Amino acid sequence: MRLDVLTFGEALVEVMRAEREVSFDVPGIFWGPYPSGAPFIFAVQAARLGARAGALGCIGAQSDGTPDAFGRCLLDQLIRDGVETRCVLALPGYTTGVAFIAYDSAGGRDYVFHLRHAAAGQLNPALLALPALDGLFDGLKCLHLTGSSLSINEGALALGRAMLERAQSAGAKISFDPNYRPQLLDLERARAAFAPFIAAADVLLPTAEEAMLLTGAPTMDAAGAALTAGSAGRVVVISEGERGCTVYSAAETGHVPGFAVEEVDPTGAGDCFDAGFLVRWLAGDPPLEAARYANGCGALAVTARGPMAGAPHYNVVEAFIKGQ
Repeated sequence: MRLDVLTFGEALVEVMRAEREVSFDVPGIFWGPYPSGAPFIFAVQAARLGARAGALGCIGAQSDGTPDAFGRCLLDQLIRDGVETRCVLALPGYTTGVAFIAYDSAGGRDYVFHLRHAAAGQLNPALLALPALDGLFDGLKCLHLTGSSLSINEGALALGRAMLERAQSAGAKISFDPNYRPQLLDLERARAAFAPFIAAADVLLPTAEEAMLLTGAPTMDAAGAALTAGSAGRVVVISEGERGCTVYSAAETGHVPGFAVEEVDPTGAGDCFDAGFLVRWLAGDPPLEAARYANGCGALAVTARGPMAGAPHYNVVEAFIKGQ
C-alpha cells in the first residue's frame, strides 16, 4: 500500500489518573490501558479521515513472537482503523511501552514514561533494512515527525534522520510537530536535536509555547515570523488550544478561531489536529481552510476519554464544522 502519511515513534499504552490533582506518589485509581503514542494517535486520526496512514514503531512480544497484552491493545486498534501495520514490529524480550499521566485542575499534565528500556526504546536506523519495510517510502506523500519520538534516545533520533533522508529522496513533503516533552529531553538538547527537522519542514505544527521556547522569541507572532523566515513555501500553524490556531505562510496568514466543546480528556488532541491539517492540506485545501478542519478534529478529540477514543471520522468532522 502506497501511503499518504507516514510517521514513527513511541508505540505505547496510556494509563491515566481517574481524578485530577492527585500526584503519582499517592495511591489512587487509574484508568486504562488505552492505545496511545503520539505517532499512532496521529496515524489513527489520519486513517479515520480517509488517508492511507502508517506508523513505524516497536511493541513487546512473548517468547513465541506474538505481541504482549499491551502491544495487542495497540495493534488491534490500528487494525480496526485500517492503519498500515507491517511497520509495527513485535520484539521478544521487551515489553510494550507505557505512559502514566496525571492531570491538574487546569488541564496540565504530568508524565511518567516507560520507554527507553521498553520495546519503544529499540528504534534505530537498522530497522529500515528489514524486508517487511521494503518500499515503505515509495510514493509517500508526507513524512510526519514529532519531537517526542526523536527524544526517546539516540537510536530514535538517528532513525528520524534516516527517515527524513529517505522521505526527501522520495519527494515527500515533511511535517514536524515539536511535541516537546521536558521529561525526555532538556530544552537546549531539544533545540539542537530538532534543528535539522525544523529546517527541512514544509509544515511546522508547534504550540504557542513550543514556538517561543524553540526560537527564543518573546511573542507568538515573533516566533511565527522566525519560523517562516527564509522558507517561502513553508506553512507554520501554531496551535493555541481552545482559542484555535494561527497560520503563518507566504500565501496567507491569519487566526482561525477554535470550537467550544466540553473537555473530557485533552491527551491526543494535538496529534488529531496535526492529522486534520495535513490530510486537508495534502488534498489541496488552502492553509486557513485546512486549519479550520484541524481545529474541528482537535476539538472533537477532547470529548472522549482515551487518546484515540475521540479522534473523529471524516463525516463527523464535516457535520460538526457545518453545525457551527
